[in-house]
This record gives sequence, structure tokens and C-alpha cells, in this order.
Amino acid sequence: MTLRPVALAALLLLAGVLGGLAAIGIQALRPAPGDVRAYLLAHPEVLPEAMAKLQERETGKLIAQHRDAVFTPYPGMVGGNPAGDVTVVTYMDYACGYCRQSLPEIAALTASDKGVRIVYRELPILSPSSRTAAAWAIAAAEQGKYLPFHTALFAAGRPTDAAIAAAAAKAGLDLPRARRIVAAPATAAELEKNLRTAGGLGVTGTPAWVIGDRVISGAIAQDRLVEAVGAARAAG
Repeated sequence: MTLRPVALAALLLLAGVLGGLAAIGIQALRPAPGDVRAYLLAHPEVLPEAMAKLQERETGKLIAQHRDAVFTPYPGMVGGNPAGDVTVVTYMDYACGYCRQSLPEIAALTASDKGVRIVYRELPILSPSSRTAAAWAIAAAEQGKYLPFHTALFAAGRPTDAAIAAAAAKAGLDLPRARRIVAAPATAAELEKNLRTAGGLGVTGTPAWVIGDRVISGAIAQDRLVEAVGAARAAG
């Protein structure tokens, strides 16, 4: 008999981790290896819960390994309350329509919860123009004008050269100074770090979110953001 990957992973979890069983509310003794298959056949409903617990545990380990690269912001790339007790990290690409749709959700979250800090991470993965736009966003942050540039460029639609120039003008950037930052090795290093860290967390698209010990992919509504923030706050 060949077990499917999900069943095999759950079997290994159930066989090896008594704490995992307790966490999902199963009142049972630690199963012996020969009893695990029978237990799973009798209680197949534990598989999704066991897999969720396994994924949460492994994701938490990954976040801990990359904590500084995730939660320590590039100077100037912070929204909400900079001293907030819960940090929401958002990885975005200026060519991503779902990222654009997420801006009102972030605004609603920070308006309703004054304890939330937003850390913005540039993740240019969709097009060459994404990388150009991300470099200009870093240049805007260097001048303390990240959010005006970020908002203006997303409002423009696709990050064309004309849209980037218009967003830079609207944000009031010192253009010669910005061009130096765009071309600086430190800017390229920041973008490579974001790409490497996101890959290490299993992020494959944008937007992506890191909240507490959770990685969430895709556009999410405010109520889900509120739920994740609440869970992170409760966990301390």
C-alpha cells in the first residue's frame, strides 16, 4: 500500500509527536508504530488538523530563522504605528493587481487598530519594470517619502517608466539623489535579500504576508488580517 504524501506526513507526525496530538484535542495515548495506520483509518478527520499543525510548526521555525530579514524594516518603509505591538509584513510587487487591491485593507486595519506596525517589503518578481519600480521605492524611502511614492505608483496602474516618473514627481523626490540610490549596490542587495528571504519562507507570489508565526499568501480581506493580528497578539 502506498500512502499519499498528506497521509504519510500526518502519519509521521502522529507517530512521533505526542504534543501534536494534544494540540489538536485528541485524547489518546502515544500510538505505537503498528497502531498508527489503524488509528488513522478509524479517525480520518485528524489528518487535515494534523497537517495544519505540522505546517504551522514548520513555518514558525522558518520565520524564526529569518526574523531579522523579515521584521527589521528598510529605513523609511514602515506604516501604521512604528511602535506597534504587532507587526504585519507585506511583500508586494508594483505590477501586482492583488497588491493594489490590498492597500485599502491595510489602511482599514491601521485605522481600526493603532497597535499595528506595517513593514513593507519590495518583492519584484513579475516583470523587469517591477524591479525598476522597487528600486525607486527604496530611493523614495531614503528620502522619507516611501508611502507617498508607493501610493502614487499603485494608483497609476502598471509600473511603466512614465508611471514611475509621475509617482516620483508626485512624491516630491529629489531626482538626482534618487537616481544615485536606484543605481547603488546597497539597493540591489536589499532587493536580493527580500527575494532570498521570501523564497526561504516558501513565498512564490504577491502579495504575501508575515504576521506573527504565520505566512499568508494572496490578497486577504480586513477581517482575516484582524484575525491574524489578534492571534499574533495573543501569542505574545
